[in-house]
Amino acid sequence: MGHTRSLVLPGLLCLASAIVLVAPAEQTPAPPPSAPSATAPAAAPASGPREAQVLSKTYIVDRKYKSMMGPQSTQQITLMNTAKPELLWVTGFRAVMVGGDGESPMSQEFMCHSNLDMNSTLHRRLLGLSRETPNRLFTLSQGQQEIEFPDGFGLPVLSNEPFNLTTQVLNHNIEGQIFEVRHKVTVDFVRDADVPRPMKPLFQLSANGMVLVSGRDGYFGVADPDAAQHGPGCLPGESATEPQGRYADAFGRRFAGHWLVKPGREVNHTNVTKFLRLPFDTTVHYIAVHLHPYAESLELRDITANKSLYLSKARAPEGKIGLDHVDHYSSPEGIPLYVDHEYEMVSVYDNTTTEKVDSMAVMYLYALDKEFVSPKAR
Repeated sequence: MGHTRSLVLPGLLCLASAIVLVAPAEQTPAPPPSAPSATAPAAAPASGPREAQVLSKTYIVDRKYKSMMGPQSTQQITLMNTAKPELLWVTGFRAVMVGGDGESPMSQEFMCHSNLDMNSTLHRRLLGLSRETPNRLFTLSQGQQEIEFPDGFGLPVLSNEPFNLTTQVLNHNIEGQIFEVRHKVTVDFVRDADVPRPMKPLFQLSANGMVLVSGRDGYFGVADPDAAQHGPGCLPGESATEPQGRYADAFGRRFAGHWLVKPGREVNHTNVTKFLRLPFDTTVHYIAVHLHPYAESLELRDITANKSLYLSKARAPEGKIGLDHVDHYSSPEGIPLYVDHEYEMVSVYDNTTTEKVDSMAVMYLYALDKEFVSPKAR
């Protein structure tokens, strides 16, 4: 892991729409970061869309870093300072690479990922949710710099709810130069008190492509898999970072969600039904996709209905390693998902090198929450 140093105090940019409190979390092995600094907030608009903007610490990129191997850090943020907690709707998430001054544009090829996570236990308590919720709200990576939900849709959160923003850099292509880079991250939201009509609540589902590291077959969480019912199992493979595999199911199998692709073309099927954990029939209105270099596509399929639901294609930059564009899905009509159906993801990688390369295949699906009840109604 490379070294980092902070040339500009990490902190917040208070736009005319929101105050962001930023307290960088302790990192190992990086030294404890300095206290954040803030500019004086301008007057917030009386109503309408708002945004909270945050700068990561400054990263020194002085060598090549593969995906998931570059310098990283975590900061804790809140979206607003309010005397009394109020309901907010997160409508988008954006991240761009900038220089050490926080403004100068830098190449997106330094982006590994920007993750926004919450404390799911606290979130459930604050919003009165009974079912499990994931910690991850958003991931942005090479190929997709922003997420914007369809008009009228949003993720419900409370104004004083803490979030962890984790940013990481990489460098696949450049040698012999030193760069100072930062992530400039924006969270878009609206106050519930400001919306002219009720928002449509979303919740996040995620699905990971996986390879089988150990066990008798490649079906995560399925007791007695039948290929006719559950589709092909995921390939046996090799973990990129954890020899034993990160994911274990109740049937003695272990899987890796970050794996190595051998030279050549690889098509991998993963049954993601148990991973999705659908609480009810619903519709998906936004899909963000996370892939690594040499990816061609990632597809979500309904095995039960024998149909493709969404195919995301990836495009590499000309003459470089990385991802220039990854397709995403956005629609107010949505894609139906059913509790009693089986689902799979199909990832395609084409490793044109002579060595193994690391890979991931993740879909973040934002679905209509039919059980959400506004705190004001309880």
